[in-house]
Amino acid sequence: MLNRIKIILKDKGLRNKIFFVLVILILFRVGSNIPIPGVDHTRLAAFLSNNQFFGLLDIFSGGGLSNLSILMLGVAPYITASIIMQLFTMIFPKLKELYQEEGEAGRQKFNQYSRLLTVPLGFLQGFGLMTMLQGQGILGAISFLDKFTNISIMIAGTMVLLWLGELISEKGIGNGVSLIIFGGIVASLPSTIQRTLFTFEPSQIPMYGLFLAIAVLIIGGVVVISEAERLVPVSYAKQVRGARMYGGVSTHIPLKVNQAGVIPIIFAISILLFPQMIVNLFAGLNSGIIATLSGYVLAFLNNSFVYGALYFILVFFFTYFYTAVTFDPKMISQNLQKSGAFVPGIRPGQPTAEHLARIITRITLVGALFLGLIAVLPLGIKALTGISSLAIGGTALLIVVSVILETTKQIEAQVVMKEYE
Repeated sequence: MLNRIKIILKDKGLRNKIFFVLVILILFRVGSNIPIPGVDHTRLAAFLSNNQFFGLLDIFSGGGLSNLSILMLGVAPYITASIIMQLFTMIFPKLKELYQEEGEAGRQKFNQYSRLLTVPLGFLQGFGLMTMLQGQGILGAISFLDKFTNISIMIAGTMVLLWLGELISEKGIGNGVSLIIFGGIVASLPSTIQRTLFTFEPSQIPMYGLFLAIAVLIIGGVVVISEAERLVPVSYAKQVRGARMYGGVSTHIPLKVNQAGVIPIIFAISILLFPQMIVNLFAGLNSGIIATLSGYVLAFLNNSFVYGALYFILVFFFTYFYTAVTFDPKMISQNLQKSGAFVPGIRPGQPTAEHLARIITRITLVGALFLGLIAVLPLGIKALTGISSLAIGGTALLIVVSVILETTKQIEAQVVMKEYE
């Protein structure tokens, strides 16, 4: 371990990549503290206190919402656009071919479509957020031109964040968008701890102890599930070329229990946030019927049991959905057949694809149930303890651990390459 740390410190290229990521995260934090004009911070603080919906939205904006900064939308519009584009791959075969079969160039074009879709979605989310905040008296009376200007600034902030994320992915270490979300969560930890200490009561010590114990279990569970694999044995047929015999070796295909990583959690939160923002917008309208219906829908979504059930179902669904999009058993079967490989006891071709599909379906069930349970577990603790920060902290903890694991693996891979050289 110490030897690899020395390699990281001595390797100029790797050291520069880590330093580059830190510089980008500092720029992100600076932007998160530049507010839009005309904000009543007293009313804003009162509005955001104990509000689970905006607490989750604040995670994606890296604390930008709590300051009503130019980055208040964060990467939420892009994540929503990514979900829509992933759904389109199930409808339009050409998009699926572009994403799965055309390599890196195809994925870059697919991501470009997602970025283009981010702009109208950002306008819709920004307009809903601005209208709602204006209705709460946080922004006061502003003209339509001022509102449009602020929305344009928010969309520009989102696109700048995406650009910074791409710079991290290209020139730094780790996934850029994930690290942006990670940076926002870590930056919000001091204020969360401070808020928890101010509301601390000696009678709640057992509850805090229970939460810490569960947090340790979540961290351990995330590590175990993220690293767990099902090894599918593969053998290569023997081939005679001239006077030599090739092949005949045995290896395996590692199928991860949780192929989707933390993506289902991020997707589920985005899906929960978007309709609530739209309903909040309609609830502030002057129309009696629409406002009344929106109020009922909002009360339904804010119910802890309903919210937890929807959260679990969405995480479960997106775990299977994202696995189906990124893992193609038929393509793997074709590649095995072309290279003269086969799964022992299974015929090549379609039977192999069906065999791999059965395995991935079964092991993904474990990953989907685990992600769903640890996603809603903090909500249950919050319902028992009444401590609102715990509900947000559990989701944030899950994202932080997963991003750290992913980034650590990339650093580890580069260290191994240096040791090999």
